[in-house]
Order: sequence, then C-alpha cells, then structure tokens
Amino acid sequence: MGLLLLWLVACVLALVGLGDLPLRDFDEGIVARVAFELSQKQGPEALLPTLWESPYLNKPPGLHWLVAAAIQLNNNGGSSLTWLPSNTLVRLTPALLSTLIVPLGGLVQWHLRPNDRTSCLATAAILLTLMPVVRHGRLAMLDGPQLSAMALLWLLILSLDRSQMDRWRTLGAGLISSGMLLLKAPLLLPTAVAALIPILWGGEFRRWWRWPLTGWFAVGLIPGLTWHLWHGLHRGTGALWLWGGDGAGRVLFDAGEGSDLGWRVPAIELLEGGWPWLLLWPFAMAWAWRQRHNRWGKWALGTQVILAIAILPLKTQLPWYSHPLWLPFALLCGAPLAWLINRKDVTNPPGAAVLKHVPFLWLALGTTLVLFGLIGASGRVLKFYPYSGIALAAGVGWSIGGWLMLRPTHAKRKLGAISMVAGSVAALYLLMGSSLWLWELNENWPVEPVAQLAAQAKGAKVVLEGNDERPSLNWYAGQRISSLDAVPDAEWILTRNPQRISSMAQERQCKVAKNKEDWALLFCGPPNQ
Repeated sequence: MGLLLLWLVACVLALVGLGDLPLRDFDEGIVARVAFELSQKQGPEALLPTLWESPYLNKPPGLHWLVAAAIQLNNNGGSSLTWLPSNTLVRLTPALLSTLIVPLGGLVQWHLRPNDRTSCLATAAILLTLMPVVRHGRLAMLDGPQLSAMALLWLLILSLDRSQMDRWRTLGAGLISSGMLLLKAPLLLPTAVAALIPILWGGEFRRWWRWPLTGWFAVGLIPGLTWHLWHGLHRGTGALWLWGGDGAGRVLFDAGEGSDLGWRVPAIELLEGGWPWLLLWPFAMAWAWRQRHNRWGKWALGTQVILAIAILPLKTQLPWYSHPLWLPFALLCGAPLAWLINRKDVTNPPGAAVLKHVPFLWLALGTTLVLFGLIGASGRVLKFYPYSGIALAAGVGWSIGGWLMLRPTHAKRKLGAISMVAGSVAALYLLMGSSLWLWELNENWPVEPVAQLAAQAKGAKVVLEGNDERPSLNWYAGQRISSLDAVPDAEWILTRNPQRISSMAQERQCKVAKNKEDWALLFCGPPNQ
C-alpha cells in the first residue's frame, strides 16, 4: 500500500505542468518528430523509423512506437500531416513509464533486504524525491523509461527461487531485455553485467539456474533481436551506426560538445541532484562493504561500482548519461535512512555515532533554505524571488524533519522522515509547475516565435542564418530548417542580424517579408550572375 501511494505521488509530479514548456533540443524535438512520422505509417513501414523522411539511425524506436501509438489514439486514427501533437501528448508516455521506478526500486530493495519494510519504502521515497529522476523522467527522452526497465530486469532476476514461476520470470527478463534493446541498446550490457557480478559473487547462479531457463530467456529476447536483424537487412551497414558510429562508439571514443569536464559531469550531477540524501551515501557505501557477504551488500555495492565504471570513462558526457546511477544510489541510501528511523543497535552501520547526527545537518540545511526563501519572498533580492516558494517548501520540510529525526522515540523519527519526503515533494511540485524546471531552454533563443515566422513561407523551404540547426525549431515549424551554409541559394531565410540583412539585400535582392521580435524572414531572389 505504501509503494502504491508513493507511485501515485510520483504520477502527480510527472504530470503537473507537463506540457507548459516547449520541447527542448536535442532529444525531445527528435523523439517527437520520429514518433510523429511513425504514427503516419502502416504495416512493415512502421518498423523502420525515419526523421524528415530519412532513415533514423540514432536510437531504436521502442519509445517512439509508444509515443506514436498515443498520437494515433489522440488523433482517432487520422493521418493529418499538418496536425501537431501537443507537448503534453509527446511527453505523457515517457513520463508515466518513468514513474514506475519508484515502486520497482522499492521492490528491488525488498528482495535485497527481505521483510525490511522501512528500507523498501525509504528506497522508493528517495527515488520519488530525487530531482534529476523526476525532471529527466518528464522529458520525451529514453532515460526515464530505461531506468524503470533496468529496475524491472533486476527485480525479475532477484525473484528467481527455483519455483515453477521461474520460467515466467526468466521469460519476463528476456522480454525486458528486448525492451532495453529497443530503447538504448548498448546500455543493456552494463545493466546485465551489474546484475551478473553480484549473482556470481554470491553463488546465486548455482542455486537457482537450470538450463531450460536459458530457452525461456532466449524466447524473450526474440522481439528485440528480430527488430535489429530486420533493421540490418533493410538498412545494411547503416544499421551499425546505431551501435558504433552514433551509439557506443561515439560516447566511448569521441568527446562531443559539452564534454570538456569528462568524468566530472556525472560526478557533478550526483553532487547537485542527490540532496538531501547525498549525506547518507558515504555511510551507505561503507555499510555495503561491511555487508559485502550478504545479498544487499553485494548488489548495492556491485551495481553502483559497475555502472560507475561503465559511465565515468565515457568520452561524450551529458548530464542525463548518469541517470542509471540513481537506482544503485537509492538502494544504498535506503538502508541508512531506515536505520535513522528505527535505530536498531544490532544492525548498526559503520560510523553510526556520526550517522545519527546527520539529521542535524538536514535541520541546518532546511533552516538555511527557509531564510533563503524568506529573503526571496521579501523582494529584497529579486533574483531569489522565483525560487522563494520552492526553497520555503523544502526548507520547512527538511528543518522539521531533521529536528524530529533527532528525537528519541520511533514515532517522532518516522514523522520526521515523512516531513523530509513531504518537503521535497512539495518543492518538486512547485518546481515542476513553474517555468523553471526546464532550464536548458534559457541557454538558447526560444523557437516557437521563430517557427511561427517560418510558417509565413507557406511550406516553402526555409533556412536559418547564423545559427546551427535546431531539432525543436524543426518540430514546431513542421519542416527541417537547415543552416544557410548548407543551402546557400535558399529563397526564404530566417535571420536576426541587421548587418547581414543589408549585405544580403545587395547580393541577392532580398526583402523582409515578416518581422517578429528580433527575427526577420527574408525572401531572396536568385544570386546575381
């Protein structure tokens, strides 16, 4: 019942203000367009994704199919090429799938620490209140659903117990592996290795594995492997780009844009996004090492280390690449959080004398946030004002929760943990319902006004001067708007450079067809001979 309640809260956080902000570059604009094109296809054509009618080779179409199905249902099976799905509709399916990590993570912990209900709920509550888990899960991206699939795969493996149900669990594990092959295919390898190491380490493989289970697992893999085979047969060597050139090969060996910090990108993401539970992580790692001979210690420590080894060395580093690390993080931190509530001396973690004072730090942090929120609400520091409500919600919850978790009675410590979670949930609700949660939009100019300007060309080819191609602009404009460098003789040109307009007018006989904000749409004649 507790997991169900936490999942319902996760759904609320996933849906509040979901479509209020436009889709962002790069993944959302691309996912939306690929899914939209798939929604217009029928039969075998719907198995092969395209982007602007060209083969799409970046990712398999597992999530795109689901978004396409939602588009078809909402469009009543129509095939209009002019109707543009709403932001909410594009994000809805990945957002709901991403919420499943909350109950699934709790169930994984239940199998690692049997009958420890507090650790189970603590793990689910941590996943519910981690800002990166909530935020990335709301985006039309693969990372949130992939994390839920990873948790379900581990849960099915942990459930094997030499009963008649093992064949169905193994079949389910194969089907989930197929699902991962249709999301971010290369990530299945470290996910499987992260589970295999604890299994071999603890000797679990010998206890429950039977050869017939191999066949059931193989049957489950058929859908995923069949699609990759079909893809290869129809697109030849181009299909290998998904695995090598634009998949594992790119992130392993090619440092892309935004990767200057290397391994520090996921480290920073964990340091920024792990609050307030980050203070528990060092104690959890030490505790897992001490208990490395039991199931929880092996799995919590093994999955965290293996996934870190797989992610930290990547040459291409983007903030969401660290997303798989949050499940092991919650599995680790759930145990010391449960100990702070129960204080069972027979299971004291390493550093228990220090760990029991961590709520002091939560109290201090919460008080600081309250002061920050009051300063912002007063209007004395205007740049604090948009964050004042968020800071007050988290600060009140954390300060009261930290104070209660220092009390000697179990009932008050339990209320303290609830207050910590409630404060985080309230802050996240305010954040997700505001215009602040998708801060990447502030890193570049807004695309919707420019897309409206491009519509004045009545479907004719439009190009962009002085900027790189933006997938989100393509999405809202309903056409692929390349850079002017790629199509120098284009007649319709979007620009916001007045000097460039005047020089272009002399060379191409250009005239301003429409202005909007600081942008202009030019119509240019053929170049002078």
